[in-house]
Amino acid sequence: MANTQSFRFYSLLGYMETGIYMALGVLLAAAALLALSGTIPLFSTGIRDFTGTAVIFVLVDRLLLVLLLVELIHTVRISVRSHVLVIEPFLIIGIIAIIRRTLVLTLQAESFTQNMHWTEDVMANFRASMIEGCMLALLLVVLVASIYVIRKLEQNKQVGSEPESGSETHR
Repeated sequence: MANTQSFRFYSLLGYMETGIYMALGVLLAAAALLALSGTIPLFSTGIRDFTGTAVIFVLVDRLLLVLLLVELIHTVRISVRSHVLVIEPFLIIGIIAIIRRTLVLTLQAESFTQNMHWTEDVMANFRASMIEGCMLALLLVVLVASIYVIRKLEQNKQVGSEPESGSETHR
């Protein structure tokens, strides 16, 4: 009897987990649609001022936010379907976030270099931006290397699990 109750409790937790993931997916989808609809005015502004780069940076930043949200939705969908937490989509989300932050940082650094009046405050902000850029580059290398290692491990696992048929004829 206690075993059936624990099974019911375990099943209830599983349903709750799935429900929470589904609610999270719906909210992420709504946020992605909201962010995507916000790009329409930016796009029209970019068309009117096609020689400027500031609007393009903001537009690309917003689109990368939408891409990040879509990747999160994809990750939630995989988790709901397989009931397994898969690490690679999170690493890809991290790469998208790094690219997004790098674009914002580039836009900020451009404002420092356009104003050729180098005060102590401007120099400190520029230096902090460069340090952040270096850290983002290092983090990007780590995330890409992590994806490479994960894929290599999966390939080795698949190769190791294949049955050896006709191995003597291939020598």
